[in-house]
Amino acid sequence: MLIAVGGNSLIRAGEKGTGSEQLANARRTAAAIIGLIRDGYHLVVTHGNGPQVGAQLLRSERAADQVPGQSLDVCGAASQGEIGYLLAQSLQDELAAAGLQMPVVSLVTQSIVSASDPAMQHPTKPIGPFYSRAQAEERKRLLGWEIVEDAARGYRRVVPSPEPVEIVELEVIRSLMAQGVLVVGCGGGGIPVVREDGNLHGVEAVIDKDRASALLASRLAVDIFAISTDTDYVYLDYKKPTQRPLLRVTASELEEHYHAGHFPPGNMGPKVESALHFLNAGGKEVVITSYGHLCEAVAGHAGTHVVPDAEVVTTRLQVHLEVPAGGR
Repeated sequence: MLIAVGGNSLIRAGEKGTGSEQLANARRTAAAIIGLIRDGYHLVVTHGNGPQVGAQLLRSERAADQVPGQSLDVCGAASQGEIGYLLAQSLQDELAAAGLQMPVVSLVTQSIVSASDPAMQHPTKPIGPFYSRAQAEERKRLLGWEIVEDAARGYRRVVPSPEPVEIVELEVIRSLMAQGVLVVGCGGGGIPVVREDGNLHGVEAVIDKDRASALLASRLAVDIFAISTDTDYVYLDYKKPTQRPLLRVTASELEEHYHAGHFPPGNMGPKVESALHFLNAGGKEVVITSYGHLCEAVAGHAGTHVVPDAEVVTTRLQVHLEVPAGGR
């Protein structure tokens, strides 16, 4: 199983994102992950970094008159280290408390994207803190930010989010897993890089962690792709009077809801696209829920479960559902 931990799972609604808050949430997430290890699952863990990479970039921009600023890819690398440290330490402590012997490593990971990806010209990925509409409009006017409303919780800055096509450290992750190591990798979708003349170069973007996680899950041929986020279910009409959870749906049913506009880009949209990508590549099941219900959900008693159709479904999501060379 691959478990993708959302960046917003580590900074809950109403929290400031302090180190102590994130560590407490990382410990709760780790406890759920250890529960799955005790149930016999062989795991790899990925994580998001939306709030954290936005904070890194904001610190860099505000301190630019004091120290050299950092590019967005370097901010992504820094957030990988930050979150990977919190998760790896939490997992080590929870494993010890459970009496389990298992090495843990947090691996800084790079994801290759295409320099010609249209997403580079159309920012969609929310990062950083939430703002009121007035605060967001002021930052748009003064700083030139692109701003969107995010999941009815406020307004956030958006940056380019190209599609990952290759995980640079894939074989390292595969080798570590084969040796029984619990790997925390592909943080924040991986550091976005392009390959030019045989060399890798970072680009100013943030990769959606669910898309990169779906790619990694497919390449590793895991059975279950679990997405831990800040809601217990995938909802139709989210935060509307008609809101209702999806419990168990087929890939084609979920795709119909996607095209009906239920899942906004930059939030639940990429999770749904990634679920379909994984199933289209041969995966058996996708589970989407909050970390507090992760074990229950994997056992089938909570969360949203997405399963393949009984028959082959011709998908309309060609961009996101194309199986990369070497996939399952």
